[in-house]
Amino acid sequence: MCESADRIIAYRGGRFTIEYARESNRDVPGLDFFKSLEPRWQARFVNLYKRLGDFGQIQNREMFRKESEGFWAFKAFQARLLCYFRPDQRVVITHGFSKKGDAIRRQEFERAARIKQEYEEFLAGFRLRK
Repeated sequence: MCESADRIIAYRGGRFTIEYARESNRDVPGLDFFKSLEPRWQARFVNLYKRLGDFGQIQNREMFRKESEGFWAFKAFQARLLCYFRPDQRVVITHGFSKKGDAIRRQEFERAARIKQEYEEFLAGFRLRK
């Protein structure tokens, strides 16, 4: 994992760079959730990051799929990491959670949208300061 002033990189592949979003308070909820997982689930997510980063897609919908307009989910058992694609070949993980029922709760998508907005504003402000 690589950290710079503006980005926390989970994996840098030939097709995509996978990174974690920061909230406006500087918390990194996706990384915090990832670190809370058992090592075997962490390893499964890292494998998914590598597959998407290197090959540009994950064929198995049980491991990665579009969950709503603009948001995708890395999946391992009950754990989910929501993410979105940026036009600059970056995939940004907003946060993670344990899915309890069949569908992902609306609140998780609302949280992802808020984190995305905060992170995009953070990146825009960081570029202006350079």
